[in-house]
Amino acid sequence: MSKIIAIDPGISKCGVIIADIKDKIVYEGVVLKSNLLLKYVRKKYQKEKNLQCLIGNGTSSKNYIKDLNHFVPNLIIAEEKNSTYRAKQRYFEIFPLRGIRCFLPREIFILNKNLDALAALIIIEDYLNIRFEVSEKIKTKTWLK
Repeated sequence: MSKIIAIDPGISKCGVIIADIKDKIVYEGVVLKSNLLLKYVRKKYQKEKNLQCLIGNGTSSKNYIKDLNHFVPNLIIAEEKNSTYRAKQRYFEIFPLRGIRCFLPREIFILNKNLDALAALIIIEDYLNIRFEVSEKIKTKTWLK
């Protein structure tokens, strides 16, 4: 299987990354409301063939794991310790500050960012021990309705 979907589960929102393992590239990343996660993953499984699924073992993951097991074969549960914290650092690797912004504290630029998609990226990179390239399509602040 070449494609994998990684999920950073949360109580109110979830980060989702879809990546190609062979090419080592993330081609989709979103943050969506938690109540939409199962519908979103099910839709991806209907469209994509040979898709693996990996979910972090953190916040509220037990409920998602139970529900995902109904339609996701071979669900992988991965450690997600400190993934959101580490997503802040990864954010600036992917979206580096330019110009005068380089001299300001980084923290002021991510206060309103939803880093859950990047936390899902951290989970997948840790689990596979692969560093992924990120395409321009990744969005760190996306809410699907």
